[in-house]
Amino acid sequence: MIPFSNKLHVSVHMNKEDANQGKEQQNTATDAWSKNWVVPVVLLMLREWNSYGYELMEKMATFGLNAVNPGTFYRTLRQMEKDGMVSSTWDTSEGGPAKRVYSITDAGEAYLKFWAQSLDQYQKMMNTFFRLYTNPFKPSDKKDGN
Repeated sequence: MIPFSNKLHVSVHMNKEDANQGKEQQNTATDAWSKNWVVPVVLLMLREWNSYGYELMEKMATFGLNAVNPGTFYRTLRQMEKDGMVSSTWDTSEGGPAKRVYSITDAGEAYLKFWAQSLDQYQKMMNTFFRLYTNPFKPSDKKDGN
């Protein structure tokens, strides 16, 4: 977690133009982060229940992915289907137009497992980073070979 106090201290000394540029960079970073998480989050949800695209998109907010563009989201679902990670069927049981119901496939399960294993490794690196960050190595702690 980035210490918020440092961000606040820095922003006090920025002019308005610099602050707006910082917001744009943060939005770009957040957008990129969000795009990377759409596929694994959808797969995680589909592992628990089959669902309509609209319902999946609404539930993305649970993971902090609030601003998912609907067009991009549906294109991602279609690409996931082409890649074999999800499958869909048409549900005509309810009144009104037919809706696609998505479910995870074996390939999607394998991708999700790979993603979780990668995150586990990443979390270990982050834990090490923050342990060293909060308890910095001091040169006096270094053993001299004397």
